[in-house]
Amino acid sequence: MIDIDVARRLQDAGLRWEPAEGDLFTIDTEELRHEAFMLSSMVVERGLSRVGRPVLRFNGTTEWALDSVEQDETIWLPREDQLRSALGGAFRALHRETDGTYVVTLADAPGAHERREIRAPHAEDAFAGALLVHLTR
Repeated sequence: MIDIDVARRLQDAGLRWEPAEGDLFTIDTEELRHEAFMLSSMVVERGLSRVGRPVLRFNGTTEWALDSVEQDETIWLPREDQLRSALGGAFRALHRETDGTYVVTLADAPGAHERREIRAPHAEDAFAGALLVHLTR
């Protein structure tokens, strides 16, 4: 799972989230930022607040009294496959070095022959870094 600060940077760079079952997120408060929640029709589901804003409803939770949270109070923690998909045509390759480092290769521009490599200790971190590069260039 990627770090919340990286997830926040991705969000700030323009990565948009349409919540779907199986997505991971955290609630952006000091007390809950280290807790990951999974969107599931059995526990957490999408809904609308009384004023029509998107909320995530916590149904069936008994251990604490959180009924719902505004979507804009959450940070999406995209999975490796979601990060790869968001890269689209910029993604060229993922490989693992002999030292265990993962390397994502991006095309610098659509159709370009130049490549950029982003390295990280975990594949999802390499994809997150590559997506940050892609979104901010």
